[in-house]
Amino acid sequence: MIRVTAHICIDEREIDESFVRASGPGGQNVNKLATAVQLRFDVRGSPSLPAGVRERLERLAGARLTRDGVLVIIAQRHRTQGRNRQDALDRLIDLIRRAAIEPRLRRPTKPSKASRERRVEAKKHRAGLKRLRRGKPFVD
Repeated sequence: MIRVTAHICIDEREIDESFVRASGPGGQNVNKLATAVQLRFDVRGSPSLPAGVRERLERLAGARLTRDGVLVIIAQRHRTQGRNRQDALDRLIDLIRRAAIEPRLRRPTKPSKASRERRVEAKKHRAGLKRLRRGKPFVD
């Protein structure tokens, strides 16, 4: 089990990893070894995720989410397969942690009477300055 938060744990069997050849760093091994990791996690089919977290994760995933609701993370920053596997897993855990944070609801407020009065006074002051500029030009 992979512990994401205090309340969310993901079973390793829910994560599918496949290895492909990576572009970028790799030295002489770049054309021989499959070091890039393609991690797949079924967001919609996961029993580990609560409904609210699932919805926020789908929104956060954006283009990384397939039509079937599978999150695809490709990691190829490092030269070794092990480090890329860990990088992909860390990125998945980070995404789920961010989705687990419930956004606070905004409580609508009204401007105070004093702030409305200050706004009106500022508008009157500004209008007065502009009115002074509109005077007739002085001709000799």
